[in-house]
Amino acid sequence: MRILSFIILASASLLTTAAEPKTLHPLSTALTMHASFDKEIHADFSKGDRFGYVRKGKENVKAESNEEAKIAQGAGKFGGALWFPKKGNFKPQFNNAKVLDYNEKNWSSTISVWLKLDPNKDLEPGYCDPVQIVGNDTKKGFIFLEWSKDESPRYFRYAIRPLFNIWNPTNVQWADIPFNKRPMVQVEKAPFSRNEWTHVVFTFENINDKSKKPKGQLFINGKLQGSIENWDLTLGWDSAQVLLVLGASYVGHMDDLGVFNRALNDTEVKHIFELKKGISELYR
Repeated sequence: MRILSFIILASASLLTTAAEPKTLHPLSTALTMHASFDKEIHADFSKGDRFGYVRKGKENVKAESNEEAKIAQGAGKFGGALWFPKKGNFKPQFNNAKVLDYNEKNWSSTISVWLKLDPNKDLEPGYCDPVQIVGNDTKKGFIFLEWSKDESPRYFRYAIRPLFNIWNPTNVQWADIPFNKRPMVQVEKAPFSRNEWTHVVFTFENINDKSKKPKGQLFINGKLQGSIENWDLTLGWDSAQVLLVLGASYVGHMDDLGVFNRALNDTEVKHIFELKKGISELYR
């Protein structure tokens, strides 16, 4: 009887141990999407649609590797990478619902991505936006990372353009507005390189909330570069048409794309920057 009782207790102990869930990092609860680009363009994890799409005629079709954007095995910061070998029209996009969760009352989010390129040697003339958040009309709002088109070296920027009449009441070209009069953060000498990966994070919070001050922040390699503040950042998008878009005129490598459902603070951004295996550590 004693031997039988011991076997039963030992078995119960093993079952209890096996049933215990993995302890996840607190940031995992805020993560809404992660694309490692190890094997495909689509997301490894998503609270919404995990597939990336491209526009083909009047339809959206699943994005697959091609000559304009392909998975480069072993070339990433962590595993594979999404490689744009030349300027093209292929721009993978991810749907809003449960990923970005844009809404008209109070919207906050964080986008994290690793980039590797020499902007002054790899990019073609003209603006380049490696990451954009777009809606049904750019005059109703436009959020983007951008390299400038004319300066040498090229400036790196993060911009939140709200309703057109707010940021551009006199209807002039974006390039003709003084830098300090634009709703953006500008970095004159960002540390991008063909030999080293650069971590970029941009956040925004309290967008469309009339009772709180909205703000956007840009981080590079875990360090705050600047903030977009003292602006009315009201957007007017149709939430059904909001998209996260990658690779507009981009030439270079991209890796470990992550989206969070709130604005991360300085400590959390630094934690992501220091992850040894990337964002997958937060949930695997």
